[in-house]
Amino acid sequence: MTVRARPTSPHLQIYRWTITMAMSIVHRATGIANYAGMALFVIWLVAAAAGQDALTSVNYIYGSWFGQIVLFGFTWSLVHHMLGGLRHWVWDFAVMMEPGQREAMAWATLAGSVLITILIWTVFVWVA
Repeated sequence: MTVRARPTSPHLQIYRWTITMAMSIVHRATGIANYAGMALFVIWLVAAAAGQDALTSVNYIYGSWFGQIVLFGFTWSLVHHMLGGLRHWVWDFAVMMEPGQREAMAWATLAGSVLITILIWTVFVWVA
């Protein structure tokens, strides 16, 4: 009998990418991104405490097209991470664990995060 050489540990070249795998990675990435976003929030709070000139400078940066893109991404990161946490919370009760249900929940997390982020920016940012 011939013995096949096998890898010592599984890696991404062996696994087929799935939506649940991608959403798991994105959930971790958004957790890290939320730290950076909170730093932006702290900078804004410190500028507000420092006085009108500092706050005006920070608001100018955050109000630029690049600042708006960063803040939009931070909003999406917060919403996506929250929905991913809710998805895992549902799974903690052993609900929606069947293969088709897991994928549907992962797609719902992605779609929901985009829709809620657009809703937040439409209602609270662009309308105001």
